[in-house]
Amino acid sequence: MLGSQLISFSDLFSGLTEDNKFRFILLELRLPRVLTSVLSGAALAISGLLMQSFFRNPLAGPYILGISAGSGLGVALLVLFGTAIGWELIQMNNGVLLFSVVGASSILLLVMFLAKKIGNGSMLLIAGLMIGSFASAVVSVLQYFAPSESIKKYLLWTMGNLSAVELSEMLIFGGVIVVFVLLAFFQVNELNALQLGDETALNLGVDIRKTRFYVIVISGVLAGVVTAYCGPIAFVGLAAPHLARLWTKTSNHFILVPVSALLGAILLLFCDIVAQVPGLDLLLPINAVTSLIGAPLVISIILRNRKSWVND
Repeated sequence: MLGSQLISFSDLFSGLTEDNKFRFILLELRLPRVLTSVLSGAALAISGLLMQSFFRNPLAGPYILGISAGSGLGVALLVLFGTAIGWELIQMNNGVLLFSVVGASSILLLVMFLAKKIGNGSMLLIAGLMIGSFASAVVSVLQYFAPSESIKKYLLWTMGNLSAVELSEMLIFGGVIVVFVLLAFFQVNELNALQLGDETALNLGVDIRKTRFYVIVISGVLAGVVTAYCGPIAFVGLAAPHLARLWTKTSNHFILVPVSALLGAILLLFCDIVAQVPGLDLLLPINAVTSLIGAPLVISIILRNRKSWVND
């Protein structure tokens, strides 16, 4: 009902039952955006929860292993220099999605390779941060040499876009997210054991290397598919798991996984409503809105929990 054109209850009902202008607005424009917001918010929240739980770091997020930077590098190569080297056809045919997937997948494969070589979770975390920094540095160099028009296109992609997923693409987008969200449920026992420490988890029969591999794949795919379709979306994956812990007051992942998914979906949907500025013909960048809402939220969480974190 909320958007540049406000829709009343009667118009909402008529749009769902009759073939009029409201039907097009509701089913072709707003329904895909709402579904994208819900699915993306849930995916980022679970991805962030897996990263925070596995690395036992409250500030870990879905993009901490450089997946977003890799996706951005792929898009930068296409948008900034695609035309110059003859990729016009690819640019017209879902090129951004293709190159974003390739970039994110390349970084994910690299992190998976390092996960097998590096036994220490903290060292893997640092390696992921360095990979992300390297990819971001390459993008900065590309921007320096790129024409100004291409830079503008790339910056628009970095602002995020929840309208990029059409209803015809929802089956693939939603299908991948639902499958990997379900796979996250199969890791709850291992994640609960890891909260007790690596040594205790080993005594309980947890294969830490295998668990690390599964967590990285699930988290990387969830973050990667959202970034590929919608661009980078900040803070949702960082804030939602903390909100879930505050609300449930538990560290049991049987509860945290579904609650984090629910709160992530609600949080991103709320941010999208704010971004659309209901009643006005104005659309704010979703990444800016999530940052404006998410940053104070995360700071308040830190202040509220500073005593327990210090004691831990």
